[in-house]
Amino acid sequence: MERVPFETIVYEKDGPVARIVLNVPEKANIQTAQQVWDMDEALQRADRDEEVKVLILKANGEGFCAGHAIVGPDEMPEVYPTTGPTPERTWKEHHYGLFLWPPLRLWEFPKATISQVHGYCVGGGTVYGLLTDLTIASDDAYFQMPLPQGFGLPGAQTMIEPWVLMNFKRAAEYLFLSPTIDAAQALDWGMVNRVVPRADLEATVEEMARTIAQMPLTTIMATKAGLKRAWEMMGMRVHLQMSTDLVALCTNASDVRALMASMSGRRPRQNAAVRADDVVGTGEAEA
Repeated sequence: MERVPFETIVYEKDGPVARIVLNVPEKANIQTAQQVWDMDEALQRADRDEEVKVLILKANGEGFCAGHAIVGPDEMPEVYPTTGPTPERTWKEHHYGLFLWPPLRLWEFPKATISQVHGYCVGGGTVYGLLTDLTIASDDAYFQMPLPQGFGLPGAQTMIEPWVLMNFKRAAEYLFLSPTIDAAQALDWGMVNRVVPRADLEATVEEMARTIAQMPLTTIMATKAGLKRAWEMMGMRVHLQMSTDLVALCTNASDVRALMASMSGRRPRQNAAVRADDVVGTGEAEA
């Protein structure tokens, strides 16, 4: 098996199956500029390799991905050199360059893709976990988009939820209320394809990848092109670009910045939980 270590991921290739393994478990595999760049390079590597037919996206550690790195101004130049010094550069290099074009390259990757999700898959991590063709989750997996409640942004830069859920009511509930969705509910809502015991997760994904890889590469690519183009004709690509613009707008809004400033060191997921508890407490007091 070919194995290529990057700074934040490991790329593996085993015959027709390639794997991108998120590999910063001590930091919950958070998304930084470097991680996005590593992912992008590995995707290109798998795309260029004519032997590769299926790509698995998985992670080392206790969970899949905890989403965007949330850091203070002093850490931003190192973690996100794509930000500043002007709003227009941040819009071009950060919002688009880091969080629009790379997710679109994952979405439009021409070969079959499978996410292997265990433990936490929250915030920007759901872009990796849910934007692939297939998502297989272990029974301990959970999903959340805490950014609207916890950080004042309307989601990750690319609002994939309307397309993943394809249900107006559920997408609205997921984004407005920031609930934590366990694996069973994710299956019921159509966010994942299968839920299996944690001990069976890797074997299930590998068997699925090998089954797909028995097909000719041309057939895999043609099948995927047909599926993706159906979404494109419904406007998904334009919607993802528009949602990125809305996030860029919100980051400079005074009320959103006030919420960010009030977080007291909490992460978006923690802040969303605190705000939900406050509402429950208010309701009890009124009763």
